Amino acid sequence: MSLQDYKGVFVFVQQVDNVITPVSFELIGKGKELANDLDTEVTAVVLGSKIDAMGKELARHGADRVIMVDDPALEVYTTEPYVHAFTEIINKYKPEVVLFGATAIGRDMAPRVSARVHTGLTADCTKLEINPEDKGLMMTRPAFGGNIMATILCPDHRPQMSTVRPGVMQKLPTNDAAECEVIKEEVAGLSDHMNVEVMEIVKTVAEKMDIQDAKILVSGGRGMASPENFKLLEDLADALGGTISSSRACVDAGWVEKDRQVGQTGKTVRPNLYIACGISGAIQHLAGMEESDVIIAINKDETAPIFNVADFGVVGDVFKILPLFTEAVKKEMATR
Repeated sequence: MSLQDYKGVFVFVQQVDNVITPVSFELIGKGKELANDLDTEVTAVVLGSKIDAMGKELARHGADRVIMVDDPALEVYTTEPYVHAFTEIINKYKPEVVLFGATAIGRDMAPRVSARVHTGLTADCTKLEINPEDKGLMMTRPAFGGNIMATILCPDHRPQMSTVRPGVMQKLPTNDAAECEVIKEEVAGLSDHMNVEVMEIVKTVAEKMDIQDAKILVSGGRGMASPENFKLLEDLADALGGTISSSRACVDAGWVEKDRQVGQTGKTVRPNLYIACGISGAIQHLAGMEESDVIIAINKDETAPIFNVADFGVVGDVFKILPLFTEAVKKEMATR
């Protein structure tokens, strides 16, 4: 079969408890852009049980077409039934490009699907573009610990597959009047692929909000000097109704958890307000937060690269400025 027989951009729509994960909408937005460059359509593929209502929601977010596999075996995510079902869909429809979110589920599924359809996979992409010359997908991701960006091609096999980090791509504006074709597919014998039985699902409540969901982030870098000083960041974040994040240096030093890290090797964030405290602004960190609506930087080094992307900059001692900043915020909030 020739490469020309493959057409269309497919997005794996992740849903948990019949709620679509936000990265799926982000991928539909990017998929639409890629599809326009390829003169084709973006198809959202959703697997699950009792998922009829998702067709309209996916259309509102830009899907040109929705393919559903509705089966009791897909009610809770387990690897084999999901991988088998998605592989069958790819083999039938032969898409040119397939996108997954780089979530726990996406990272579990994507390599297995790519192996079964005998193609490559580029993981943790931060940029996707269509080459105007040969119409191939150019997949860019951090390499060597985020010190360089590598663009990877898949010229000889289809589909071209990648996982994409949540928060990197942007959703399209919703269109409540949008409608699209919904195709319901059946994959026989999915229950035969259930070699793991989920006995119980235990949900825990996170103590801190996910930094990708936060509207306000107070972020600390090496300049905070010690993990104890992150209390200053937490005080300001609490006063503002946000949460804390950090640069990679603080994670590597063991000061904060990995899920707090912003940057190419961490998470990409787009809060309304990002306050960078003691962060010099290495390019790897800037790539993860430069799309924030408003950026405030506090650093004693007036030549720090962070000031190049900041909307407001304060040159000074972060340990003196943060308590004053927090106190001013508390007084302002008290008058409201």
